Amino acid sequence: QVQLVESGGGLVQPGGSLRLSCAASERTFSAYAMGWFRQAPGKDRNFVAAISWSGGNTYYADSVKGRFTISRDNAKNTVYLQMNRLKPEDTAVYYCAAGSYSGRKNSTYYDYWGQGTQVTVSS
Repeated sequence: QVQLVESGGGLVQPGGSLRLSCAASERTFSAYAMGWFRQAPGKDRNFVAAISWSGGNTYYADSVKGRFTISRDNAKNTVYLQMNRLKPEDTAVYYCAAGSYSGRKNSTYYDYWGQGTQVTVSS
């Protein structure tokens, strides 16, 4: 059982930046592909970004491409989401997830989920 804990959310002005972190309890963290998803109030949970086991391959939703960067540090069992040039429409609860398949944009491919961290972009 992999436990995931997100942190780093908060309130930021449009155009600002935040870095989310997701720490995993599992020592075999490097065996999992990781993803970030987000869910705004009243909307479905949507794919944001994903990264392969080694970090060599990354995948992004079109809406965040060029603004967000996913990375991982397997020595620290942590995956990150650097978010730049934030927009009000980025406001959502952000979830990290772990799964066995790299680059999947469908949430059903992920087996473990964190509790989420709130990101609010507002002036």
